[in-house]
Parts: sequence; C-alpha cells; structure tokens
Amino acid sequence: MSTSDSSPPDSSPLPSSPPESGLPAGGPSDRRGLIVLSWAWVGAPLAYGLYELVRKATQLFTG
Repeated sequence: MSTSDSSPPDSSPLPSSPPESGLPAGGPSDRRGLIVLSWAWVGAPLAYGLYELVRKATQLFTG
C-alpha cells in the first residue's frame, strides 16, 4: 500500500482566487458614506411625515 492511497481524495479544491462579486477590493466598508446618505435620503422625509401625522392627529382628536 502506498502513501498516496492512505490520504482521502481531495474532492473540492479551493479556488486560487476569490470569485468576482462586483464590490471594490476594500469590501462593503468602503460604501459607508453612501449608506449614510441613503438612510438620510429616506429617513428625513419619513421623520417629517411622522411628525406631521402626529401633529395633525393631535389636532383632530383634541379639537
């Protein structure tokens, strides 16, 4: 029996380079500014709308 027979076969070799994901080399942390801007773009009008809703609902139920 040879030494090559005693080791299990390597059925799934690891790729030599990571697959292309379309992200920059730094990863998602490089887009932190874009994420903050996106949340502000959506969050500011949402917060204003909720403020106006509460203000008008208060007027409606209190007279």
